[in-house]
Amino acid sequence: MSVERVPRSPVASATSGHSLSSTDGVPEEPFDVEPPYVPDHEALAAVEKYDDRFLDREVSWLHFNQRVLELAEDRSLPLLERVRFLAIFTSNLDEFFMVRVAGLKRRIAAGLAVRAASGMMPREQLESIWSATRWLSERHAQLFREDIVPSLLEHEIELVRWDELDREEQKYCKRFFKERVFPVLTPLAVDPAHPFPYISGLSLNLAVMIRNPKTDKQHFARVKVPPIFARFVPVGNQRFVPLEDVIGEHLRRLFPGMEVLEAHTFRVTRNEDLEVEEDDAENLLAALEKELLRRRFGPPVRLEVEESISPSVLELLISELGVSEGEVFRLPGPLDLRGLHDIADLPREKLKYPAFVPTTHLRLAEVESAAPVDVFKAARRYDILLHHPYDSFATSVQRFIEQAAADPHVLAIKQTLYRTSGDSPIIDALIDAAEAGKQVLVIVEIKARFDEQANIRWARKLEQAGCHVVYGLVGLKTHCKLSMVVRDEADGIRRYTHIGTGNYNSKTARSYEDIGLITTNERIGEDVAHLFNNLSGWSRNASYDQLLVAPDSLRTGLLDQINREIAHHRAGRPARIRLKANSVVDEAVIDALYLASQEGVPVQLLVRGICSLRPQVQGLSENIEVRSILGRFLEHSRVFWFENGGEPNTWIGSGDLMHRNLDRRVEVLVRLPGQESVDAVGAMLDLAFDANTSAWVLGPDGQWERNGGTVHLQEWLIEGQRRRRATA
Repeated sequence: MSVERVPRSPVASATSGHSLSSTDGVPEEPFDVEPPYVPDHEALAAVEKYDDRFLDREVSWLHFNQRVLELAEDRSLPLLERVRFLAIFTSNLDEFFMVRVAGLKRRIAAGLAVRAASGMMPREQLESIWSATRWLSERHAQLFREDIVPSLLEHEIELVRWDELDREEQKYCKRFFKERVFPVLTPLAVDPAHPFPYISGLSLNLAVMIRNPKTDKQHFARVKVPPIFARFVPVGNQRFVPLEDVIGEHLRRLFPGMEVLEAHTFRVTRNEDLEVEEDDAENLLAALEKELLRRRFGPPVRLEVEESISPSVLELLISELGVSEGEVFRLPGPLDLRGLHDIADLPREKLKYPAFVPTTHLRLAEVESAAPVDVFKAARRYDILLHHPYDSFATSVQRFIEQAAADPHVLAIKQTLYRTSGDSPIIDALIDAAEAGKQVLVIVEIKARFDEQANIRWARKLEQAGCHVVYGLVGLKTHCKLSMVVRDEADGIRRYTHIGTGNYNSKTARSYEDIGLITTNERIGEDVAHLFNNLSGWSRNASYDQLLVAPDSLRTGLLDQINREIAHHRAGRPARIRLKANSVVDEAVIDALYLASQEGVPVQLLVRGICSLRPQVQGLSENIEVRSILGRFLEHSRVFWFENGGEPNTWIGSGDLMHRNLDRRVEVLVRLPGQESVDAVGAMLDLAFDANTSAWVLGPDGQWERNGGTVHLQEWLIEGQRRRRATA
């Protein structure tokens, strides 16, 4: 498909044209592929002989964060967006150390040093990680200092150090310190009566050396930079100074009568992954809350220090924190650039992406333009395929739940929640529904990483309102994105179902790219009803008609689809595989894709993050293309598209191609009903893989290179949305 001929968002293009009846089922398979293709020993051996066919997942993730850094380096992007990508790079790397590096160290310490699929041992992975992250961190710091700071200065936004402040600005900072900061600070000295203090993970600290002039003895002290204040202190006229500079200049007030010899910033990253033994816990909430307290005291996995730090102070930190030399990162200050989000938020619209406001999906807006959206009326007429953030989440999914809560004909609402926003309108609607006497079932995943505390709070609030709250299945995280409304109508009970690729989070829905389906399709509704029963009761029905559900059938279902494409190709029928995911790691699926490539089936992968598949290897994967697209929105949808002999079928849902998704989570893929929705998703993939579309392309050596395309997928889709709004 020529990019120039795409007038609007391909997914949203399903909103125009004739109505699609919600009673239309999934098309039957056009060909009876008999016998079904089953790889034999010889075919499998042809794949398995390539010992180095898997790229290392940890190294692949570092390449992903390098792509984020390359966006910050891209001078064609608006300046404050580049600043934001610098902050995102920092947050990404923090989480990588807290979880992935911590996990590798834990396995080594426990004697579970198993070789990865890439062939690397955990210690080899750690060495590779330390080398790569040190290089990326230095590149990140250099970009900030030599490019971003001067570029901001050109636009009269100044990030300065203490010595660059004029007298009036220093006076202001002195008052700010005295009135606001000083009362909060707690200096912690180290001596025989005061042991080395606990350094919390990701906190920014000052390592201070002081001298007692009476005894001439030197002492170490730690001062924590309070996170409750802005990371960069505004001093007027869009000039900012790091908070640690303000504190460092006034240390004498913290240690009166002592001589301050030196002060250096440092930062510790700790293991913050949780380990909850659910099978032994009588109360999962209590067990998780206990583990959350333990998280604060996880062992350190990285020490960042300002490059000016003295050898003696560094040696003390290394000794007291128990880190190795390889885990120390000496960097130019300032450390911890997550605070650059505040700079990126400055009201300088000309330095940002053009303003974008999602619009109501046409099939919702056209029902009653003068009245609030009636989602039920629209869904009875046709399936609604949503593409966020181009289609408004608030006037579709959120409105769906809010309308259900207020509708007297609604009997029950069933909902999964993995991550949600702090002031969630979804939570409020569910509470309203329960208080109105409706049956409300909420599957809350309280083990959602780094959202555990918030989810515990929401779970208790929902319980207090009368909702039936379930915490999923023991040993599995409930990651699927499902909502079902049961409504009493004139012709009987009808189920309205939403299945999506993203969380029910009204805030992230404005910046995450996701796909969702609202449907009254009876076969899908029946499957979702069974799945909710499995999650809330003792039912263990693992067979579904229109869903693939992990851990029971998602991997095997995808392998069957891949093998079916091979069978179509062998029979001379059209065959092609296109997958869009956040990560592709699972070895069984990758080997099946290799086998499809060897058979001659074209395979295209659109992967935002990790990809362990090695493309373009002669004899193994020369028919596989892997691309990655990053931009103003986080590409988050999961799509599985198969040519199917000329009658394409498409699945969307929550599951990535990773072990945790396929084996240790409840994930759901739904087969899109109706050809119109399938074609719409296919058109989006056409655009993503068009030669003119800007993307990173993965080579057989595991390196990613930008292809020089001039069309930016997300901007093109935004323009399509604007055209639809102008012509609606």
